[in-house]
Amino acid sequence: MATTAQRWLGGIQAHAVIEDDMFIEGAKILSIGGAEQSHVNIANQGQVFYEYLARIANHLAVLHPRHEPLRFLHLGAGALTLARWAQVKYPGSEQVAVDIERELMDFVLENLPLPAGTRLRPIVADARTVLEDQLSDQQFDAIILDIFTGDDAPEHLTTPDYYALLASRLTPKGTLFVNVGDDPPLRFTDRQVDAAREHFAFVALSAPPEMFSRKFPGNLVLTATNALIEPELVAACQTAGPHPSEVRAGLDLDGFGKP
Repeated sequence: MATTAQRWLGGIQAHAVIEDDMFIEGAKILSIGGAEQSHVNIANQGQVFYEYLARIANHLAVLHPRHEPLRFLHLGAGALTLARWAQVKYPGSEQVAVDIERELMDFVLENLPLPAGTRLRPIVADARTVLEDQLSDQQFDAIILDIFTGDDAPEHLTTPDYYALLASRLTPKGTLFVNVGDDPPLRFTDRQVDAAREHFAFVALSAPPEMFSRKFPGNLVLTATNALIEPELVAACQTAGPHPSEVRAGLDLDGFGKP
């Protein structure tokens, strides 16, 4: 029998609902305003169902292969899917989850319990202000920015100076992952790549191959680091999938930015 939890999110004037996944036993789907936002398998919280989130998880596992505790910062909490995955794959990690919507954070934590042992600090704040204030003296091994889609993105989270702020909050070997949702011809994606390249030594885009035609809407994952990434690791990220998968960096990414 399906179970449903609901809450009105006053701050963003939307209705949040958590329902059973009809096809995967033990899994839940978080929807906001009628649109699916997150998927969590409570029975197996190391499983990541949504493609772009699985892409981030797989890339992170390639770039941080030792399963030792890391420091994670999640900007945009959703259902905390990757925070759950991180606790399973990197047990003992210290995690911070930031969301501007207090009701959403409370709703998720009440209805979708985190894996045992999870060390997570929730913060209700703007994803830029929190870096300048509460987290101004901290650095992280992985920062995951999963907030915006295309032209609906808050402008102050898309500019070169914001990427400079993100770069300053990474450890020397840390990695930034940005979920970039966009529509053809992907001009917003171009702006994010250009902004990241101003402040990071390495920037890559990964997505299903058809996204690089600029003819389809969808999600691309922007990966950025303060240190250069060897081509062998870039290839390993592509091999890790989910498939079909394409990763572009360096000259290949130059070509994408010049249609």
